[in-house]
Amino acid sequence: MRFAALTASAALIAAIFSPGAVLAAEAHQLPGAAMSLWWVLPFAGLLLCIATGPLLFRHAWEHHYGKIAAFWAALVIGPLALAFGIPSATQAVLHALLTEYMSFIILLFALFTISGGIFVAGNIHGTPLVNAGLLLGGAVLASVIGTTGASMIL
Repeated sequence: MRFAALTASAALIAAIFSPGAVLAAEAHQLPGAAMSLWWVLPFAGLLLCIATGPLLFRHAWEHHYGKIAAFWAALVIGPLALAFGIPSATQAVLHALLTEYMSFIILLFALFTISGGIFVAGNIHGTPLVNAGLLLGGAVLASVIGTTGASMIL
């Protein structure tokens, strides 16, 4: 059992890091210059739903926000597969999930883990001068550790 898992893991790692997969991925690139501005509409619809959904239909949004997001995703993936082919659409979706989304989630996990050990305490009263000082401190932190890291600390 252990040998089978080890063999399967080694085969998966070899398949992931093989240069053939990287070279084959070049053939299924989406022609970004040929895509029109109409491809932005589902993203705009998703942003509009995220902004207004919790306000306009709170209980339905709480239970069905994943289905609503899947609907907007299907409005992109379906026509993308029809217009540019299934391999190109699959490559675009996997690229977005594995390289964009996963790296962002890992970054957030790391920042939450790191900032969880930072304790900021003090007797701070909310005055305009203190608020401006906090904003200035956040701007300095953001220039050093990035906006996401500064927001985690502050």
